Amino acid sequence: MSDLTEFIAGLPKAELHVHHVGSASPRIVAELAARHPDSPVPKDPEEVAAFFTFRDFAHFVEVYIAVVSLIKDAEDVRLLTYEVARDMARQNIRYAELTVTPHTSVMRGIPDVAFMEAIEDARTGAERDLGVVLRWCFDIPGELGLPAAEETARLACDLRPDGLVAFGLGGPEIGWPRPQFKPYFDRAIAEGLHSVPHAGETTGPQTIWDALRELRAERVGHGTSAVRDPELLAYLAEHRIPLEVCPTSNVATRAVPSLEEHPLRQMVDAGVLVTINSDDPPMFGTDLNTEYGVAARLLGLDAAGVAALAKNAVDVSFMDAAGKARLAAEIDAHLATWPG
Repeated sequence: MSDLTEFIAGLPKAELHVHHVGSASPRIVAELAARHPDSPVPKDPEEVAAFFTFRDFAHFVEVYIAVVSLIKDAEDVRLLTYEVARDMARQNIRYAELTVTPHTSVMRGIPDVAFMEAIEDARTGAERDLGVVLRWCFDIPGELGLPAAEETARLACDLRPDGLVAFGLGGPEIGWPRPQFKPYFDRAIAEGLHSVPHAGETTGPQTIWDALRELRAERVGHGTSAVRDPELLAYLAEHRIPLEVCPTSNVATRAVPSLEEHPLRQMVDAGVLVTINSDDPPMFGTDLNTEYGVAARLLGLDAAGVAALAKNAVDVSFMDAAGKARLAAEIDAHLATWPG
């Protein structure tokens, strides 16, 4: 293990762009499959790891849907959520805003109240047992259109669980323009939730402008195409609107051709605030520690630079002030004791 890799492994971290089902590691998927013997998903973690080797993006979607199909009841939801937190604890992730798509589970027959109780039970257990603080971002599965947006807004606003802090929008961007989702974001924002839509991952800068102007985005998920519009970069920098950058994911989904061509450096050089995230980590063969290593290489960072990047995530998270101060102090302490 290189010195910097060791530093990153011990670094207390926050993660702001990571998906609930997309965080199901081979170990967790095997546990879920064992609960449902009729599932075609392998029940051995090594076989699941092979199952996660994607031929292309269409195959990734196929595998993702297979994993979603394992979540059949509230106990599956609780198990998944708690075990995701366990995997986070191993990486020294202290705080995470987990993107949850409740509509998918409710649509598949899990009662909405039972779903909320399951994630909340896992959240309180994870904080108590593992020292991982979880908060939720409920996101609209955009490909399911406005009925899914209506239902997600209902779940977020009428059944709002204690851990819910944000409202988002995921799924494909092509064919699903951001402005049509404005009424649902308006409702969520009126209820005190923060706006964090995905935008500009597989489409151009206009999608990001739409997210800013129509959905009042406070952070933008991915935003890789922002570098194609100097005016947009300047706007993001001036207004300190962060981009939630997920380098390995962007390569896996072909949003960028390779890590070497990733626009992270251009974003930072333009003064844009960035955070580093893992998106769907096991499905893309990564984790947050690996993503920090990638970012350090692309940006030429030493330990102090990596610590500053980690503090970006704390700073723009939706943690309360005391939580931010505590985690920032942990990062500073880790850097101060680092021999490098």
